[in-house]
Amino acid sequence: MSYLVRVFRATEDENRRRILEALPARRGGSLLDVGASDGSWTVRVAEHLGAERVAALELLPEHAERARERGIEVTEADVEEGLPYADGEFDTVHANQVIEHLRGTDLFMRELRRVLRPGGLAVISTNNLSSWHNVASLALGMQPMPMHVSDEVILGNPLNPEQGAEHTDRGRVHLRLFTGRALAELAVHHGLSPLEVAAAGYYPLPPRPARAAARLDPLHGAFLVGLFRRDG
Repeated sequence: MSYLVRVFRATEDENRRRILEALPARRGGSLLDVGASDGSWTVRVAEHLGAERVAALELLPEHAERARERGIEVTEADVEEGLPYADGEFDTVHANQVIEHLRGTDLFMRELRRVLRPGGLAVISTNNLSSWHNVASLALGMQPMPMHVSDEVILGNPLNPEQGAEHTDRGRVHLRLFTGRALAELAVHHGLSPLEVAAAGYYPLPPRPARAAARLDPLHGAFLVGLFRRDG
């Protein structure tokens, strides 16, 4: 396994660790995970929160079935069509690496706010457009690694370990990328107050030095983790 692949996987883990760090432990209440995949991470978030109800939205039937096997209340639906839940139904909404797949990011933010109760929290994690590896790729005339140009195959950057690979499923293609400022401003526009927008990971560093670098220079970390509150 190449160094870049190992760092990529370790940074994904660091992103998940940073999500848990952002969320208050033992918060309780109800959790909605938007884009739950097979539900393994949903379960971990629910355990951290001490959630009494765990619901999830998932687009792909094969992922939804595995999440149900973990005891999660799963609804199969397309988030681009809105969230099929009542107003103020959830205490916490979690969306890890979902927003970059969506065309309707305004609808997504409006719907997150709508299904949160007053005082509810939304945690949104996504790729950071201004991370150094994306800046460097552009400076070298190459496509930023998380910015996809094809619905079928990953192209445009020979340094990308996934260069030339097909997308594993139709929910994986990235359509919009954010800087931390853009993510926070979009949330504010739709009535969600930013409590924190932090960085997770720092390519091409391994986890321990990357953690320190991301805290010192959050503008250029690999991932963004935003915590937002629906005010009354």
